[in-house]
Amino acid sequence: MRKWSIALFMGAAFVLAACVTINVYFPAAAAEKAAERFVGDVLDEPPEDGALFDPLRVPGEAVYLAAQGVLDFLVPSVQAQQPEIEINTPQINAIKARMAERQRQTLGAWFDAGAIGFTGDGLVTIRDRAAVPLSERRNLESVVADENRDRKAVYREIAVANGHPEWEGQIQETFAQEWVQKARKGWYYQDAGGSWKQK
Repeated sequence: MRKWSIALFMGAAFVLAACVTINVYFPAAAAEKAAERFVGDVLDEPPEDGALFDPLRVPGEAVYLAAQGVLDFLVPSVQAQQPEIEINTPQINAIKARMAERQRQTLGAWFDAGAIGFTGDGLVTIRDRAAVPLSERRNLESVVADENRDRKAVYREIAVANGHPEWEGQIQETFAQEWVQKARKGWYYQDAGGSWKQK
């Protein structure tokens, strides 16, 4: 009888431990959506042709959303909500505003000229100093350093804002891909081996 009691106790302890242990996985899809919004805001990306208002599309979407609402009411969803990545904090918004201003004032023209490009780790580096007039070269180095400081800060702030500082590296990787994805035609970026490519 004692052996059964110990076995039962150990089994209950195992089940309880399994219930308490929660693994929090990095929400890659949510991070990609957050990066897409953030990068689009910074690069001041114009809307795609398909994103323009389409009056014929709206009624179909309204019917779909109404049907989905009725279905959700009749059959409550039992799935866990998809995690979201928080990018709307005062610290993150302040960094984003600085980056967007820098993009409009200097970086955009330097990307266009091929003077700078995106690195494989979500930063910016100088690719060709000769593409910038001699009088601007000192400013080029200073602005690129400021931009990289803000980029590192935003990756860290996003991880902290979401309660998972350990996600910083994964957030940076996600953003690195999105910067290249949203780069305009003619801009340069480094591939995984560090070689320069042009979009």
